[in-house]
Amino acid sequence: MLINAQHEEESRVAIVEDGYLHELDIESSQKVVTKSNIYKGRITKVEGSLQAAFVEYGAARQGFLPINEIHPDYWKEGVDKSADVRKLNIQDILEPKQEVLVQVVKEERGNKGAALTTYISLAGRYLVLSPNTQRAGISRKLSEEERKVMKAIIAQLDVPDSMGLIVRTAGKDQKLEALQRDYNYLRRLWDEIRIKSETAPTPTLIYLEGDLATRAIRDHFTEDISEIWVDNHEVYARTKQFVHAVLPGKEKLVKLYRGKKPLFRHYNIEAQCEEIHEREIRLPSGGSIVVDPTEALTAIDVNSSRSTKGKHIDDTALTTNLEAAEEIARQLRIRDIGGLIVIDFIDMNSRKHNQQVEETLRKACQLDKARVQFARISRFGLLEMSRQRIHPSVRESTTQPCDRCQGRGFIRTVESMALQMLTRMEDWAEKGKKPTLVVQVPSDTGEYLMNHKRRSIARIEEVYDVQITLQIRKDLDIPHYRIERQWMDNNQQRVEVLEDTMKNKRPPRPGRKLKPLKPVVGIPTPAPEQPKTEEAKQKSRPLNPLTRLIRLIIGDKKKDEPETPPPTEPAAATPESPNRNRNRRRRRSGNRGAGHKPQEVQSPQQGTEPAEANQGNAGSENGTQPKRRRRRRRRRPQQTQTQQQANGEEMTPPSATVTTENQVDAGNESGAANGEEAQTTDKPRRRRRRRRPRKPAEEQGSGDQTASAGDGGA
Repeated sequence: MLINAQHEEESRVAIVEDGYLHELDIESSQKVVTKSNIYKGRITKVEGSLQAAFVEYGAARQGFLPINEIHPDYWKEGVDKSADVRKLNIQDILEPKQEVLVQVVKEERGNKGAALTTYISLAGRYLVLSPNTQRAGISRKLSEEERKVMKAIIAQLDVPDSMGLIVRTAGKDQKLEALQRDYNYLRRLWDEIRIKSETAPTPTLIYLEGDLATRAIRDHFTEDISEIWVDNHEVYARTKQFVHAVLPGKEKLVKLYRGKKPLFRHYNIEAQCEEIHEREIRLPSGGSIVVDPTEALTAIDVNSSRSTKGKHIDDTALTTNLEAAEEIARQLRIRDIGGLIVIDFIDMNSRKHNQQVEETLRKACQLDKARVQFARISRFGLLEMSRQRIHPSVRESTTQPCDRCQGRGFIRTVESMALQMLTRMEDWAEKGKKPTLVVQVPSDTGEYLMNHKRRSIARIEEVYDVQITLQIRKDLDIPHYRIERQWMDNNQQRVEVLEDTMKNKRPPRPGRKLKPLKPVVGIPTPAPEQPKTEEAKQKSRPLNPLTRLIRLIIGDKKKDEPETPPPTEPAAATPESPNRNRNRRRRRSGNRGAGHKPQEVQSPQQGTEPAEANQGNAGSENGTQPKRRRRRRRRRPQQTQTQQQANGEEMTPPSATVTTENQVDAGNESGAANGEEAQTTDKPRRRRRRRRPRKPAEEQGSGDQTASAGDGGA
């Protein structure tokens, strides 16, 4: 890792492997990165139509705070903290001049202010702490097995119920000690932020996310990095302090560069860094890719150019597209391009080749720290993808719009400019009755008009009875011009400016000059290590060979002794068995008439489960044996033998309708595996019944109710 901070105007961080540039971050002093900084601000306006508030937090523009990013702790007194935010009016929960602690979520872009939130998040090396919300999770880039392992490790950390932890991708192979150290660092940082924000004035920068060097070490450092070279003494000291706090034991990797050559030139990557400003990038096979950023998206075109490596046109297209896919993933990283990206690959007739290019692009983007989403190559040869915008791109940080072309990249030709001036002359000559029009144009345009369009100018003067004066200004460039109207009024010459395209070229008014804010909270020092107890010292002390041999032969008594399990409380009997027996006794005691209405049982299809089921599932997650859940089934009221014979129904032995315990367990297991389908797959199979003849009207009503209730509970 190379950290170039020799010039205060610009800082650069590069990750190099065998002379090949893998990562590049650039930060300019003219465009300071404020994302993830924490400020103490004041609400200046609460806009009900936008359901948002504007916050003065110390920047040139006020920040934008939507209602869904306002923590309930900042709501007015008397407002229900558990109410749904979507049903509230922001004017009922906030008031102007209220002080809030906010964090920048999105940078200022164009005329838009920064997006703010009151849900603070602090990023560490392996973890992200959410101190005022219970939001927790694990990186999506981890596999299912890795997520289970990390979930078990995180459960051992003593995290308060009001806080949440998110495991970053860098923490997947870390032990409990490393995660505990990172968590302690974030807790100390949050405690200091909370304490300092209570007494700090408004507006104040409470916490600075860090300069480019510290952010790069936190986000890009891996075990593969063998050296960290810094060419600035002040940045070197600050970087070493940060590494000592976040990565203890890695301070020796941070080194101060004292060479005569510039750091990037010494490692031969300066030319690769200059490529990020080029529009066209050459490929090894002779092809090229062209990157064109627009307002809505970034368009990337793949060209075969002089590529002739393949024996067939399809082979040439496949080879060029595969090289382009790898280079595009690299260019997106080093240029830090975010948002929507559309790639126009060379057309390929084989679907297999398309899939091969898609897979190559996915593998190449796995090294990216930003979140990337892909679509398939369409029938037009286009692939759509999106990349998370973490920081402003290199183009936004190091460039500005051209005053001449106004950012379009093209200007009009001399001939087109001359014809445009003829049109503007005739328009203004027709509108006004003043005698003189003064037209000021660039030198190239003026020469073309005088040499090729003199007759056209004379025709305009004759038709509209005006005098046109053509002036050449050397300080004007295409497409700029100026048109004036002059006349005499009471022996005084009057001038009216009709058009002046140079107005947009005037230097913008300087914004509010704000003093640079210094963060109140710095890098917390690592907590001192607690002295080990005598028992811990004995455990860490190495055993002599004789003791090790004896334990190997006869075994360790402490390990052989079985652990006594903690006393467990007897499992409480489920209330379903007494209910079933009570219902049976009630039916046998004589409540079998046609008017008997059985007790309604909620169907499992309603999506609700009894408390015992939830307890059983929770027990299985904790490693204990889940309680067996028996299904409660509706039964029709028993009929007398005379009624059964009248209905023509055969007597069925009770054993034919009894569901075995193995069937119940199998149903539960299938339900746990299939998710939502578990509500239908765990039903016992009902035996088929013969159709009975119709009953009298009184018995038919009660019988239908009983049958419908029985079907719902089965």
